Amino acid sequence: MKLILQESITGLGNPGDLVQVKSGYGRNYLLPSGKAIIANEENMKVYEAKQEELKLQEEKRLESAKEIFEKINEFSASQNVAISEEGTMYGSVGTKEISELLEANGFQIERSAVRLPEGSLKELGNYVIDIELHPEVLAKINLELKPEES
Repeated sequence: MKLILQESITGLGNPGDLVQVKSGYGRNYLLPSGKAIIANEENMKVYEAKQEELKLQEEKRLESAKEIFEKINEFSASQNVAISEEGTMYGSVGTKEISELLEANGFQIERSAVRLPEGSLKELGNYVIDIELHPEVLAKINLELKPEES
């Protein structure tokens, strides 16, 4: 049975996706709960029109990401952090602090776009941080963590 999803369903798809499911699952669960509609000729036209709209939105997001990439790629910043007498950092620098630092420098970057695969930064030094502006656009910034001057 071919259906068009009306909302996200884990393991099946996102709104607007055309999916093939077993007829019992579609007839007894998806259709009565309003989570999907039958993929007939009329609904397929709506589906195709929506697909074009979604493609246009995605293209706009990609263009916007490329514009931001031109400005932010290879951007360098430094952050002063509190250190103990032994020279170790108090706490760590995570995605929140990095996104706030970028915002202070005029870049509107979501926390979720900052990629720290090894977790928060817990030592002084220079780091190259990945910023995922779009799944196809990955910028890199340079961040230096240095001790606060007393």
